[in-house]
Amino acid sequence: MPYQNIDELPDSVKEHLPKQAQEIFLAAFNNSEESAFRVAWSAVKRDYEKGEDGKWHQKPE
Repeated sequence: MPYQNIDELPDSVKEHLPKQAQEIFLAAFNNSEESAFRVAWSAVKRDYEKGEDGKWHQKPE
């Protein structure tokens, strides 16, 4: 889940990094999470497709 602000970052980040570094960490983390989401959906879409019923079904081989 993405962080909304630096106050939500783990203590290990907040206690050891200056504010600007925390902001960089937050932006990089959130960006990587968005990328992971896209990769995960791509993996699903290789083998599954959304049917007319709105549910996901395995593609025929």
